[in-house]
Amino acid sequence: MRSPSERDRRQGDRGRSRHPPRSIPGNLPDMRRLITSRGLWLALLAAIAAAAIVVIARSRRRPVQRASDSISIPLRSEKAQWPPAPILGTPTAEDLQRYGAGKPSLFDRPTFTKFFERGEPRQPLDAATRRRLTRWGVAGFAILMLALGTQVLESAVFSEPSSEVTWGPCLESPSDSGTACTFAGNEEEHGSDADYVSQQSAESEETQARPDADCRPVGAEPRVRKINMKVKRAVDRQWQRIEGWLKTNAPRSYRTLGKHGDAKTIAAAEAYMGMRFPDSLRASLLRHDGAVYLKDTWAFGFLGNSNLSVREMREMWRQLCDIDGEEESDGGFSDPRSEWWDGRMIPVGADGMGDHLVIDSARKDIGGTDHEGTMDFTPGGVRIRSFYALLKTTADAMEKGGSIGYWKPKVVDGELDWDVL
Repeated sequence: MRSPSERDRRQGDRGRSRHPPRSIPGNLPDMRRLITSRGLWLALLAAIAAAAIVVIARSRRRPVQRASDSISIPLRSEKAQWPPAPILGTPTAEDLQRYGAGKPSLFDRPTFTKFFERGEPRQPLDAATRRRLTRWGVAGFAILMLALGTQVLESAVFSEPSSEVTWGPCLESPSDSGTACTFAGNEEEHGSDADYVSQQSAESEETQARPDADCRPVGAEPRVRKINMKVKRAVDRQWQRIEGWLKTNAPRSYRTLGKHGDAKTIAAAEAYMGMRFPDSLRASLLRHDGAVYLKDTWAFGFLGNSNLSVREMREMWRQLCDIDGEEESDGGFSDPRSEWWDGRMIPVGADGMGDHLVIDSARKDIGGTDHEGTMDFTPGGVRIRSFYALLKTTADAMEKGGSIGYWKPKVVDGELDWDVL
């Protein structure tokens, strides 16, 4: 196992900071790090597609009437009337009222037609140009629909809905979930209104602690669950990309990948920890059950962490619960995602210095605990919505030379290392 001092020397003067350096005012930041919401990216693509459609529409002008046509229309000049008078004459107000002509539509109003008819009329586009513009428009629309479909499919497969229930100070059990928090007529239980307000004010002055129920799950028999085959195939594809890159560029790290996992061991860990692992995590553990240390080679992992095996995950979960097995509540409310640790988290990685990469078993997204006492769900400064998304973004960063937020994979002496940008 590599010592912390050796890892610090590998990082240089920057160390292994978990926070990126602040950008100097005046420098243009990387747009990929500024825009982290995929919905915002889709909106931006939709705006670009709409702008392309407007440009195509404006480029198509009405054809100029040729002199050889049966009806000649004079070109626009200082003396000639433009637009030319209608052949049948201009209808009067009485004619419009007689035939029930309504108000002109939006597309017939001068302010709208003026936008499309600025300057002299142009010759119509040739057939080749029209075909080219049409193909570009169709291609842009197809890419937009593909991105939207990919987003919907990934959310449906990997982002499972959360079944967690946050209990307020008036809810004692799931059977009370429909109870309204009212105190009128409850003087016998809570005393007068003034006494109750004074009691709540006193409790809110200091943080209250209570046992973390997630760290004390009810014992259950292990049960092997089937994995969604679509998820398993998708996870295997991303692992094939990662393995191929490691084998070519970082063979030392490639040799640290763990062997195939066992479904019964995973089921036993789920029963012990009182939670259900996401399908993408179980499929990954079946392919590689963590990673191992080989001589002076750091075990493979994501975002500066080494991957934990199923047994290591279970033991690390128990150790963290022993260290912090209480929920810090303020006025009766507690947010498991804002504390340093909560029993519903699944530790999947460790950096050897007290920090861990975790998965929220309720929301399925990726987060990290810091030894200084904080938990954050934007590792590297970006949101990672599932373990499958972590695999995919890692494979993309490896193959394209990119980064995951401020984490960038690089190779040093045949070994994968994560640089902090």
